[in-house]
Amino acid sequence: MLARSLINVAPLAAVTALGASIASAQVTIEFRTVGNAGNAGDPNAFGRGAVAYEYRIGAFEVTNAQYAAFLNAVAASDPNGLFNANMGSDPRGGIARSGTAGSFTYAVRPNMGNKPVCFVSFFDAARMANWLTNGQGSGSTESGVYTLNGNTLVAITRNLANPNQVFLPTESEFIKAGYHQPANQGGDTDNFWRFATRSNNSPTVASSTATGDIANPGPTTVNYNSGADWNGQNGNFTTVGSAGNSSFYGAFDMNGNVREWIQDTAFNQGFRGQMGGDLFSGFNPNPNSVFGLDPAFVNYTVPTTEGVDVGIRFASPALPPACDVIDFNADGLFPDDTDLLDFLSVLAGGSCSPGNTCNDIDFNNDALFPDDEDLIAFLRVLAGGNCR
Repeated sequence: MLARSLINVAPLAAVTALGASIASAQVTIEFRTVGNAGNAGDPNAFGRGAVAYEYRIGAFEVTNAQYAAFLNAVAASDPNGLFNANMGSDPRGGIARSGTAGSFTYAVRPNMGNKPVCFVSFFDAARMANWLTNGQGSGSTESGVYTLNGNTLVAITRNLANPNQVFLPTESEFIKAGYHQPANQGGDTDNFWRFATRSNNSPTVASSTATGDIANPGPTTVNYNSGADWNGQNGNFTTVGSAGNSSFYGAFDMNGNVREWIQDTAFNQGFRGQMGGDLFSGFNPNPNSVFGLDPAFVNYTVPTTEGVDVGIRFASPALPPACDVIDFNADGLFPDDTDLLDFLSVLAGGSCSPGNTCNDIDFNNDALFPDDEDLIAFLRVLAGGNCR
């Protein structure tokens, strides 16, 4: 079972074969919980990847369909340049724009709705994060998590207690979500993999169908090294999640397809990072190393960059436990000491029933149950913390 959580849950019709307008669609971001709070960092990535708290990572890269819905909500005039003309003209771009300023509309291009959006800057990503945080309103891009003044980032206001916030992952959040797996839960001896396929071996190069699905899905398949040839391109984007594998925490395509903006800056020059490698990342002379896919590699560049190989993945604070799960023994009183005693009984190896189900035991919704972090989450609520 993979733990799922959604922000602004609403149906978004699949838009793949034919260009289609999605003017009224709301955007659904599917998240996975990244647990094991307080882990040590990756010794092969300068100790980065240590995260002291639970959080959620986007299960998929942001798609053209999702970004087009964002544009239709906020960019009828597009004063912030959220649309890049290459999205409509480059063979790897996925969104077409129609109309004139004040009445622009946006539609996905054929076979591109479920491919990752590209030609987006750090500021485009930050504005979409604000829009999602603020409930997807039409005038909600300039403040939220990121306070913006044109192409100037004035402030970052993360609040890990607010599960409605959506933001770009930090470098350590990205590394942990993509490469971490505790050794005692099947991971490598240092708790981090070299690649986001839960492997230390170079990934299998993806090939593609005529419409951009991965044709050779498998546990180590990644869209890189220009292997996915379709639409007349030597290397093109593939349908998000179609590789057939994920990180330990359930995030897809954290290697390959597009590099993804992260929140971190470097060199005191305002540069912003991108991580995970892309469809063009290739082999180094060392056959077991791939340029750009390594967790130690961050591509820092000016935040206005809008490259063909750069996209978006969001993160969000962890959700509090569900209120109905807190009544662990189903006696209508929650949380109370008898819920705790029942929970401890199951944690020690007791039965999941009566009065509770095995899904309930996954108290922190990380798909690992029961474990110590479920107990910690339970105790937080028992001590007066929030539930949902």
